[in-house]
Amino acid sequence: MKKITLLLACLLLSLSAGAQPGLPEPENVVFTQRASFSIAYGGPTRAEGRSYNFTPTFFIYPDTRLDKADAEALVASLDLQQLLDNNYGTALVINPTGEKYAAEADFEAFAQLFNRFRGPGNLKIVGIGNGATFVNQVLAPKAGGQVSGILTIGGKPGKSVDPAGVPAYVAGKGAAKAARPYLAVVHPDEPLMKVVVNPASAPLKEIFADAWKQVLGRCYRYNNYNHTHYEGAKLGEYGSYELEPYLDCESLGIKRIIVEQPTGKDTKQLWYEYWPEELLEGAPAHSVPVMVLLHGNQNDPRTQAETSGFLQVAAQDRFFVVEMEWQGSPNYQGMGHDGIESVLYQLFGKYPQLDPSRVYAEGLSAGSMTATALGIKKSHVFAAVGGHSGGLFERPMPGPFPSYGPIWAEATQKRGAVEMPYCSVLGTADNVVPYIKPDNWKGNGYLNAWNAYEQMNGMEVVKELDFYIDPIFGQQLQDRETIVTNKGDGITVETGQLYKGNIPLIKIVAVMDYGHWNFQPTARIMWDYFKQFRRDPETKKLIYTAQQ
Repeated sequence: MKKITLLLACLLLSLSAGAQPGLPEPENVVFTQRASFSIAYGGPTRAEGRSYNFTPTFFIYPDTRLDKADAEALVASLDLQQLLDNNYGTALVINPTGEKYAAEADFEAFAQLFNRFRGPGNLKIVGIGNGATFVNQVLAPKAGGQVSGILTIGGKPGKSVDPAGVPAYVAGKGAAKAARPYLAVVHPDEPLMKVVVNPASAPLKEIFADAWKQVLGRCYRYNNYNHTHYEGAKLGEYGSYELEPYLDCESLGIKRIIVEQPTGKDTKQLWYEYWPEELLEGAPAHSVPVMVLLHGNQNDPRTQAETSGFLQVAAQDRFFVVEMEWQGSPNYQGMGHDGIESVLYQLFGKYPQLDPSRVYAEGLSAGSMTATALGIKKSHVFAAVGGHSGGLFERPMPGPFPSYGPIWAEATQKRGAVEMPYCSVLGTADNVVPYIKPDNWKGNGYLNAWNAYEQMNGMEVVKELDFYIDPIFGQQLQDRETIVTNKGDGITVETGQLYKGNIPLIKIVAVMDYGHWNFQPTARIMWDYFKQFRRDPETKKLIYTAQQ
């Protein structure tokens, strides 16, 4: 029971955002402004806006020391409130520790504040005048790899920038010169590492609005290397932070539709539809694939849409995405497995362009466990399923966690009669749902999931692992591949497949030294695997078309 309690506590840690509670505000933080809307435990208080995942935090360094009234006026001149409301954001005005900025003392104050926020993943730094000089000369060189965006206005240039680079918007007098160190470390293989130079004179709110549109609102950073981001991190503890796209539906050409459906007098369901705009009107009947996303335990119901990478893939490959509040929250009824199926049938009736033969499901953590169960319990609905950071627990647990025994029984009954492709994505440094290792593979949740799909698919069930055969997977996989990414300090991904005849019915993707969360590049890997499969609407048989 102790292990179960600890696991549940870890799964809920992702709800923690911002500074550690109970700590006094540092003396040099003269003013703090937050979103007008609070976050309810287990879900947001409002369906509009964004999720609380990777909400932006702004550290604002002014030209001179300000009192609270002047700091409040500065934030007002930047016109931040609506942005904070839409993104559950926080803005802090940070005075120099002395009368003027001092490199050593004020960097130490920055590091303490950064650590107090437990390594904020979407940290934006704004510097104005002398504050911009401090940012250019001290913070950008020493902490740029942990910052998701910098805006400096009118500051003197620094000599260098963190070799990891940092997205930046450099404005005001002398902007071209001040931008040179930022431009020197722009990486051509990372389009999010953008630097914009704007020497024009304009009101602060206009400069900030353009900076948000072009740079600050396009990406976030977080660090999942050798730990999980919501466990917290100190400045520089885990190397450079990963840079990922902060969802912008408009730039992707995607329209979001919020559906709140009454189910009784005082109950309702919630889901989010994401449509490539040209497919919403006029697409041929049965031409649009369906991707179902399922959030993690008590996460915001926009978590997967905003952090999995699937919407970016949908914008490229043009398919429909729906994320459901499957678990339930203080505001919405849980759907469960039957409810998910019911919503899909409603969508087919509402949108004739959706293709019932190409329906796929993917989730995070508890959502991954749910998708894993759906592929076996609702095998007539889906053409392929997968998940990130979740499998099947050996023993029953409280809450929405399907256990191995009942799923194995159903897989056994269907063995050889039903085939379901399964893609398992996981981090090898996950401490919440631990990956298989020589000392823990017996009864491991990931192995349980692979075995359940081997059983239903009529494949050999590999219940004994041997890490001499493969030190990562403990068994012989075909199509073994190592992928080196440009994320963090070069995170690598190991993949391989298990076949039945000439059909790859199980794909395993291991993100090396990675914690418990989505790794966005794996959305493309999973989708390229999924799109090889469809299910005949009449016979419910699996159809496989190998991708060239």
